[in-house]
Amino acid sequence: MTYIRVGIGVLGLALTAGLVAPVTASALPRANAAPAPTAEERRLDGEVPREILRRSGFSDVAPAFTRGLGRADSYREAHRLVAREGSALWRRAVDRARGRGPARGDLSRDDDRPLYWARLGMTRELRTWEPGFRLTERQRETLLTVLERTSRGQSDIRLPEGGGDKGLKRVLLTGFDPFTLDRDIRISNPSGAAALALDGTVIRTAAGPARVETVVFPVRWRDFTHGAVEEALRPHLPRVDLFTTVSQGRVGRFDVERTNGAWRGGFPDNENVSRTETVPVAGPGPQPQWTTTTLPYEAITAADTGRFPVYDNTSVTEIPAGGTEAVVRPDGPTPGSTARAGGGGDYLSNEIAYRATLLRDRLGLRGTLPGGHVHTPVLRFGEGNTDPATGTVTDPAFVRNRLDIVAQVRSIVAVAVSASEPDRRDRPGRG
Repeated sequence: MTYIRVGIGVLGLALTAGLVAPVTASALPRANAAPAPTAEERRLDGEVPREILRRSGFSDVAPAFTRGLGRADSYREAHRLVAREGSALWRRAVDRARGRGPARGDLSRDDDRPLYWARLGMTRELRTWEPGFRLTERQRETLLTVLERTSRGQSDIRLPEGGGDKGLKRVLLTGFDPFTLDRDIRISNPSGAAALALDGTVIRTAAGPARVETVVFPVRWRDFTHGAVEEALRPHLPRVDLFTTVSQGRVGRFDVERTNGAWRGGFPDNENVSRTETVPVAGPGPQPQWTTTTLPYEAITAADTGRFPVYDNTSVTEIPAGGTEAVVRPDGPTPGSTARAGGGGDYLSNEIAYRATLLRDRLGLRGTLPGGHVHTPVLRFGEGNTDPATGTVTDPAFVRNRLDIVAQVRSIVAVAVSASEPDRRDRPGRG
């Protein structure tokens, strides 16, 4: 997800018989007017999303959710339904990716797109729902937030107790939704596919077994502004042995991003919204222009983890201290400079890395918790299937590329856990 503007590459009826008259629809408390679907949700009407949902067996998700909403006769009941169905969607997507249960369609099991489009079907129904009871704007927003969090795995993180030297190592990994959908609505995001494939798995490493828990984030500036990253990660970072944020980056290569910058470069998100500004971060203390990885990048780049080369990316774009023009620094930022792009760019890949590593530092874990950002290769369709207007939603090369990327993410995590073990032996507060 690399987008950079300077220097480098890129969702009752009440009746008591014989005592009172039936309450008519016009006598019911008026709910707030339902807002219109978002730009992201409106893409659901295209042929490609419908095909992906049909061929994965996920086309029943939104209709079933709508029927459930129709039976809810109070905000409390709606809240329970939304939390239950959001969690069920996440588990269903993970089960499909991990080969558990029926595939329910001919689309490859490793595909992350059914979860994305099914979730949007649910959020659109919830956003436009007009219940038979009063639903305030704030209550609707709360329901939408619950649906987002549960359907992204954020309420499903199950870290084992007594990790580290006492048992399983604990790893937290994040992925992203597909993006740039107006360029090619068929797009899949291998970071999201990796999150689904690795959630709840145990990876064998040279330092012992490692349990991986995952979440997926939206490609929307507003969610990040509202603290979605910090809210999801803060309870878990003190309990894990390693974390890595993952996103799609450059063609034909993995990158371990050394430095992250406090700048948004303005590329439109999935709602076609742009933001060009300093990354807005709440919390105590000054906000640094730069944060750095604590992943063992030397070990990761030296290891044979798969078919794609892996680079230690040290480049940033900055305005030097006392200067006014942005310049590229191949070896990282200079003292007192102002960020204009981290190694991972100036889009949400860079921002999630910046926020996660800043949170690590503010929690006092910089010296003991390995964590940072990994960019995957761009997921590409096969030869002859590159035209969005005429191409198919999948092909053998597309599936093979995604499977290879996911497998290499798994290998990178294994190397990172093994290489980080000596740094964590004296870490306080584990378990």
